[in-house]
Amino acid sequence: MRRGFDSLAQLARDQLQLDPRSGALLVFAGRRHDRLKAMWWDRNGYCVLYKRFHQAVFDLPAGDDAAGASVRIDGQKLAALLAGRDKTRQRKSKLRIVR
Repeated sequence: MRRGFDSLAQLARDQLQLDPRSGALLVFAGRRHDRLKAMWWDRNGYCVLYKRFHQAVFDLPAGDDAAGASVRIDGQKLAALLAGRDKTRQRKSKLRIVR
């Protein structure tokens, strides 16, 4: 989670073959599932939202591709991802992917 704006944009280009200025919201997750960065292009520059959970973790949706690198989700599933779940509760089933 140490990457900045330009590194995240380059990662999107190289690993995901996505243009970070396309209007997509790109979400990058930390290994411990307690931190994430969301990045998007806003007319004249990048915006980054950084969220660190204290008493919660998030469940990443499973990917369709072999690498599991990228998935598309709708706004409702994004809201659930950003809300997280209590660390002490048993793990819920993974979010379903909406394409």
